[in-house]
Amino acid sequence: MSTADLGLPVDVPSTALFTDRYELTMLQAALRSGAAHRRSVFETFTRRLPEGRRYGVVAGTGRVLDAVENFRFDGPVLDFLAREAVVDDTTLEWLAGYRFSGDIWGYPEGEVYFPGSPILRVEGTFAEAVVLETVVLSILNHDSAIAAAASRMAVAAGGRPLMEMGARRTHELAAVAASRAAYVGGFRSSSNLAAGFRYGLPTIGTSAHAFTLVHDTERDAFTAQVESLGRGTTLLVDTYDVAAAVRTAVEVAGPELGSVRIDSGDLLLLAHRVRQQLDDLGAAKTRIVVTSDLDEYAIASLAAAPVDSYGVGTSLVTGSGNPTCSMVYKLVARAASDLPGAPLVPVAKKSMGGKTSVGGRKWAARRLDGDGVAEAEVIGSGEIPAGLVDRQLLVPLVRAGEIVGREPLDAARDRHIRARAGLPLSATQLSRGEPVLPVELH
Repeated sequence: MSTADLGLPVDVPSTALFTDRYELTMLQAALRSGAAHRRSVFETFTRRLPEGRRYGVVAGTGRVLDAVENFRFDGPVLDFLAREAVVDDTTLEWLAGYRFSGDIWGYPEGEVYFPGSPILRVEGTFAEAVVLETVVLSILNHDSAIAAAASRMAVAAGGRPLMEMGARRTHELAAVAASRAAYVGGFRSSSNLAAGFRYGLPTIGTSAHAFTLVHDTERDAFTAQVESLGRGTTLLVDTYDVAAAVRTAVEVAGPELGSVRIDSGDLLLLAHRVRQQLDDLGAAKTRIVVTSDLDEYAIASLAAAPVDSYGVGTSLVTGSGNPTCSMVYKLVARAASDLPGAPLVPVAKKSMGGKTSVGGRKWAARRLDGDGVAEAEVIGSGEIPAGLVDRQLLVPLVRAGEIVGREPLDAARDRHIRARAGLPLSATQLSRGEPVLPVELH
């Protein structure tokens, strides 16, 4: 299934070079030693959450599936690798026929995770699994960071709509991925048309200060916008004097004016003043939109203000100070030999400095208390306890190389709402704290 099968208008191009050189040099050496063909299990996890965070959010799973499906070494890519002498001819021949034929299991997109959670498990030969490391981590680290920030902002907003407006504050392609991840985390719309085109996200936007400034008067600008976009548009009222602009906006559009946007100043004070003024002018149904470098803390501070929706940019697309989740992709098990059916042997890194890992092919389950609230993330290898069988978190995403876990983006968004609601109430606190669930190794 391609993106077109879900009604999406854009297919993902080859992702084969979204990788580090050492993935391919390892491949070459493994082909020479024979280890390339050993059955192997890699897992993606993080050793810790960003300081003070209570939970993480899995995002980017759908993009990972696209990346795996499109991990192909075509002629120009192979010519580049040969020209730069990255790998030898034997390896180039192997890469020319590369198709991932293994299995991938993972936490479904939108699910929450904790330190040590096996967010993604990739099983196949060493060769076909190891080359996916960089692209998998690139996607999951970025998208999950954005989704976690979005989730915290959605909690702070208390049900009021959130609009993503961060395209100007990050790389142009990262901006599209950020829009998608923000939607998973709870945002309702995006200003980014590429995100709307690729992923079907609702898009929003009307005018900037430049539109007001290019006209001779603010009234001229408002009149032009209303005549073009209708009375339900959003007028930006903080170019000059807010009170004067609100008065002019209602005079031009009438009480049917859709919204006014405030993009600077003391937002708490201005929101109260503007709401009172709109009500006095008979525009009681006109909504108030606030923007201006918001983060989850600023949004929370406006909880008592008469604000109807928020537009967020910089803080969102930079993960609200944590632009990565520090996820890693580690080999945790390999076949004891090259023989078919050879048993898996757990392997793990044992080193100084906190970079150890736990060997073995793992399962994960979330144990609930008597009230149905999550009380622990249980992770283990081997047989899962009977009482946790129905609470397993990993789902099949790829079987024998075929994508089986692709789903509409709204499914991930809805799943996150349910997953967050199933955590202890302290998960939604913005104050610093430890992960809200303990991780138990079984």
